[in-house]
Amino acid sequence: MASLSLAPVNIFKHGADEEKAETARLSSFIGAIAIGDLVKSTLGPKGMRIENANILIANTGMDTDKIKIFGSRVRVDSTAKVAEIELAEKEKMKEKVERILKHGINCFINRQLIYNYPEQLFAAAGVMAIEHADFVGVERLALVTGGEITSTFDHPELVKLGHCKLIEEVMIGEDTLIHFSGVAMGEACTIVLRGATQQILDEAERSLHDALCVLAQTVKETRTVYGGGCSEMLMAKVVTDLANKTPGKEAVAMESFAKALRMLPTIIADNAGYDSADLVAQLRAAHQENKTTFGLDMTQGMIGDMAELGITESFQVKRQVLLSAAEAAEMILRVDNIIKAAPRKRVPDHHPC
Repeated sequence: MASLSLAPVNIFKHGADEEKAETARLSSFIGAIAIGDLVKSTLGPKGMRIENANILIANTGMDTDKIKIFGSRVRVDSTAKVAEIELAEKEKMKEKVERILKHGINCFINRQLIYNYPEQLFAAAGVMAIEHADFVGVERLALVTGGEITSTFDHPELVKLGHCKLIEEVMIGEDTLIHFSGVAMGEACTIVLRGATQQILDEAERSLHDALCVLAQTVKETRTVYGGGCSEMLMAKVVTDLANKTPGKEAVAMESFAKALRMLPTIIADNAGYDSADLVAQLRAAHQENKTTFGLDMTQGMIGDMAELGITESFQVKRQVLLSAAEAAEMILRVDNIIKAAPRKRVPDHHPC
């Protein structure tokens, strides 16, 4: 069975508080990935554009060009000795930067901080250095660029670099993102959600996540059914025909189940703002005429052939919805029976403590 990961998809929610006048919108960088929380680049605003980037993604300390006072204890007899220690630290950092540059890169992204001195060395070598990237963003970036997160740099031949066609800085509202396009994993994308309120953003994110999960399920289970209420009307017709042939009270339950199935196209029409009673009646008549591929065309506000319109839904999702609804209805009926049970008769206690 095929497996599908949603890791290449990055959902970035733009701050609702800064954009009061914005309505909820969806936009996407197809074949690209954008990372927030990448603090700064050594090349400045004019240098925030690199083509055919060779990217080294690292998680290493680049903040040892000065003595760290906290947590260390050094005894010296003069300030000159302190300067010598700082110089030794500086030389160690210079050697580390030289080892990194031997990888033949033009972009260095580090999970941790990069102090001023190594930033200067990277800038002098024409390498974009990006510091303090969020950990999830770095892992996703390594995944989509085809690289690996590295901590040691003694063997450049063993390090797997990431590649992309273009790195540039983009502005979304008041937020600055670094945009990586033309990545090795071409299906990766960043989807930007913008909304007037936090509630709109949360609802948009939930809807988007549901859609991605449906796509993932469709990849695993490739069978599909016709949408637009077509499959529900088909099931309702079969259940109704069987109810007409069934004697006893079971027929009432079967008719109620068929009625519940017909509620889905009703809800679809109501949500679209159309006359649901009229459309569902037309759809039911069409299925009685054996037009088994007909459903609701909400673009035109009429019934139509789902096969011609290409409107399909995942079989696995539709099956799970049906099972979950039936189980929920059964559970409610069981609870009603418990609520309706006669209360236990109270027996007077003739032997108090």
